[in-house]
Amino acid sequence: MSHSSKIVIIREEDAGQRLDKGLSLLLPEFSRNRIQQLINSACVKAEGAIITDAARKVKQGEKYEITLLPAEPSTLAVTEVYLDIIYEDKHLIVINKPAGMTVHPAPGHTNDTLVNALLAHCGNSLSGIGGVMRPGIVHRIDKDTSGLLVVAKHDNAHRHLAAQLAERTLKRQYLAIVKGVPNPLFGTIEGNIARSSINRKKMAVVKSGGKAAKTHYKTAEVFEGCALVRCTLETGRTHQIRVHLTHMGYPLVGDQVYGRKGKHIDFNRQALHAAELTLIHPITGKVMEFSAPLPEDMCELLERLMRITV
Repeated sequence: MSHSSKIVIIREEDAGQRLDKGLSLLLPEFSRNRIQQLINSACVKAEGAIITDAARKVKQGEKYEITLLPAEPSTLAVTEVYLDIIYEDKHLIVINKPAGMTVHPAPGHTNDTLVNALLAHCGNSLSGIGGVMRPGIVHRIDKDTSGLLVVAKHDNAHRHLAAQLAERTLKRQYLAIVKGVPNPLFGTIEGNIARSSINRKKMAVVKSGGKAAKTHYKTAEVFEGCALVRCTLETGRTHQIRVHLTHMGYPLVGDQVYGRKGKHIDFNRQALHAAELTLIHPITGKVMEFSAPLPEDMCELLERLMRITV
């Protein structure tokens, strides 16, 4: 077997599976889509014959040789940008994202995003996620929200971390500065979230439809007309904390989308920071906890609020 191929033998417990699923069980570093790509590219052989039927049922003891195609280079721009790296190994990277940085390329932001910066930083240490050399974004935070997010470096890590997100074992805690003082001071906000029927750029709590969303909150500090609130996400819907707190009557300071008119506090973004992240390492199984201190602009805002309160 050369360095560019792998040989696998079908186990008893995998007999009867489709070929693509059977191979993905034996090669957990590859996603099922990646295995299907290899089958369609005539890279899978059994007894010297090329197998192109992904639905073929495998039998115990069958030997398959898989030729590994190199991952295609990403077509995205590679941009050198400073990254505040909290942790990194060959499987994942944890970043403290600054406010103002978009996570993923989109119209208007094609080469100045976190993904572009990660492509420059990781280089050849990235495996082919879906057959393309790119970082695997497991969860996103808004452009103007600061703080922690984890990025996978290969298919297997991405799949494990995405499963943790779905199973809610990947835990995220945020610090928010809100207008008003929550009443009660702690609790749980539940309300399905969907795109607003009035403004398609906004999300909203809806009475029917949408996706279930749950946010736990606890007031950490009270100021004159404002409060510092610690929020723990049980689900991860778009703009969830911003929407839920606004729905409750306590919009985030500086939120240009969801903030209501009233007493103006000068702050040029939503005062929201992803402060803590807990995950299970996809390879070692070790529970890992990360934290990122409040950024300078939010610290300055708290100092101003303290002076007003005193």
